[in-house]
Amino acid sequence: MRLLFAGTPTVALPALDAILGSVHEVVAVLTRPDAPAGRGRRTVASPVRERAEAAGIPVLTPATLRDAAVQRQIADLAVDCAPVVAYGGLVPPALLDVPAHGWVNLHFSLLPAWRGAAPVQHALLHGDEVTGATSFRLEAGLDTGPVFGTLTEAIRPRDTSGMLLDRLAAAGAGLLLATLDGLEAGELVAVPQPADDVSLAPRLSTDDGRVRWEHPALAIDRRVRACTPAPGAWTTLPDGSRLKLSPVLVRPEVVHLAPGAIEVTRTAVLVGTGSHAVELTEVAPAGKRSMPASDWARGARLDTDGRLG
Repeated sequence: MRLLFAGTPTVALPALDAILGSVHEVVAVLTRPDAPAGRGRRTVASPVRERAEAAGIPVLTPATLRDAAVQRQIADLAVDCAPVVAYGGLVPPALLDVPAHGWVNLHFSLLPAWRGAAPVQHALLHGDEVTGATSFRLEAGLDTGPVFGTLTEAIRPRDTSGMLLDRLAAAGAGLLLATLDGLEAGELVAVPQPADDVSLAPRLSTDDGRVRWEHPALAIDRRVRACTPAPGAWTTLPDGSRLKLSPVLVRPEVVHLAPGAIEVTRTAVLVGTGSHAVELTEVAPAGKRSMPASDWARGARLDTDGRLG
């Protein structure tokens, strides 16, 4: 089939690579415009754009797909299907039926669970034991389209959103390619999503990454892992400055610390929660690189009465 691939971040690369290595022809790639990134806020191309240009594929980077000229440009490509992985922009109704087989999205949840921009983060945040990926046809609603196929993935106890998303991206590439093959062969029929068990996964904000030490240790563990690497988990020091947190270790045997209270031992930095303590692993003070929590504690001259958060 002739394809228009739509995607933007690194997580879309396994699917793009799988399709480029298949019998299908990617005639163009659609990605978000170059944007500031990194500490220097230098304008950079998306990972998908870089990969496509290295492969000699034409790249489209419109600011919006609502522009009539952009819509004509896409229609003129005469593609059979438009696979989508984390494109990051809205496909307007006027374009949904332009490809013969529509726009086929790879979404990293078992729909209708966790519709929205941050399905992996919300699966971790809410303590799900199993997640997966779904290929489905885009329609006007938010991730509401009929489903072509799914795969499941167990969530491991120490998974961060970054770890889990990497596994889903790799496995999902095979699912998306199998979906495209099945559509070309006329062997797939999309099945409507169930009306029950719908949950929403809006994008997490910086404030969502703030740890509330009065919450139970297990909830804090989930929040930190869900926000790693983005938007980042953090707390505040007694002086009000931020301390970025890496995933913590739950210490159920330590129950004497009040929420936010710090105890530095020879081998660990412990913090009290609403239940039992957690152990900090690595931290990053404002403006500094990540370091072992024990190294930070030795140099921070912590007040024994001070508390985090």
